[in-house]
Amino acid sequence: MTPSDILRAKLNLETAQLGWPELERHFARGDVIKVAIGVDLVDAALHIAENNTASVEAWLAEGRIARAGIADAEDWHARQPLFWAVVVAPWVLVQEVVKQIES
Repeated sequence: MTPSDILRAKLNLETAQLGWPELERHFARGDVIKVAIGVDLVDAALHIAENNTASVEAWLAEGRIARAGIADAEDWHARQPLFWAVVVAPWVLVQEVVKQIES
């Protein structure tokens, strides 16, 4: 098992669901990074934790990850969604939980 595999497993275990009230104080400090739907949250956290600058810069340019802004906070406050979240200090990476439509 490589060091990246170990870190990926650790980050996966530290991932949890949180609501906006639990993230609000992190947003106020400017520490929230939103991860687009369809991007693996743990993979994004791993690239940030390993300082993989090329991948992180590319993902920022593509909008796959972005620092949460005031418009995000206003939307989240109004809707109160759930998020998957993982901490890669000082950042809190969040991805909105997509509700599955039951058939």
